[in-house]
Amino acid sequence: MSTLAGSSQPTRPTIAWVGLGIMGSPMSENLIKAGYQVTGFTLEQEKLDRLAAAGGSAAGSIAEAVRDADVVITMVPASPQVEAIAYGPDGILENARSGALLIDMSSITPQTSVDLAKAAKDKGIRVLDAPVSGGEAGAIEAVLSIMVGGERADFDEAKPIFDALGKTIVLCGPHGSGQTVKAANQLIVAVNIQACAEAVVFLEKSGVDLAAALDVLNGGLAGSTVLTRKKDNFLNRDFKPGFRIDLHHKDMGIVTDAARNVGAALPVGAVVAQLVASLRAQGDGGLDHSALLRAVERLSGAQL
Repeated sequence: MSTLAGSSQPTRPTIAWVGLGIMGSPMSENLIKAGYQVTGFTLEQEKLDRLAAAGGSAAGSIAEAVRDADVVITMVPASPQVEAIAYGPDGILENARSGALLIDMSSITPQTSVDLAKAAKDKGIRVLDAPVSGGEAGAIEAVLSIMVGGERADFDEAKPIFDALGKTIVLCGPHGSGQTVKAANQLIVAVNIQACAEAVVFLEKSGVDLAAALDVLNGGLAGSTVLTRKKDNFLNRDFKPGFRIDLHHKDMGIVTDAARNVGAALPVGAVVAQLVASLRAQGDGGLDHSALLRAVERLSGAQL
């Protein structure tokens, strides 16, 4: 593999990974399996221990993690966290070397990505926004969909890294475009989960064999990746978080704000955004987004 710009070694680029949560941990481990040298930083010691056990290196600070890295990858919950780790004297931009490539895989506002790219350019650091879809299972299985915004040359350089993390990898346009596409993705997923949840309650109250019904529905036009991935959650009422309601609430705020800014009406999306917000207000923010089923059950008079 040819090295990244600025590196003198014709080897795989060294990677700093910041943010080792539900998605970040398995993704960083997949890079290690693919032969990359990964140094990670996060606030939880047990997650640093997990990275070390997988063959990575644990850093004591962001500065330590990024100082000698060819590529810095971030995966944190939202725009405020991206800004916290990127800016300031202890942040990425002040401590990464000139010529490094910063790949932010968090799901944040498009404007945050645009602003980050501008600030990084002043430091000689290149940026891609590269949010993902596929949830925890997709991260573990390295089959994520990765939607990227930025320069074509930087995308081409990062493509081998993306190939170790996902299966559908597309450059969507300039900086911020990846985040815009991710916002649309989250709109589709939320509406799909809500529709599935309503169908589940309707089917059960009608006395239909739910497992059989979901199988046949998933084999036709009503089938979807959402139904495939979340069918067992619905059947077993298992809402262990793969993607938390709290995060989907954040994402629905991003898509509704972004749509308002460009003059796009989202009538169904606006309703589902309120349903997500309602579920969160009822104390279910830490559950998987398939827990939208609980909200439909409450509205239908079910005893939870």
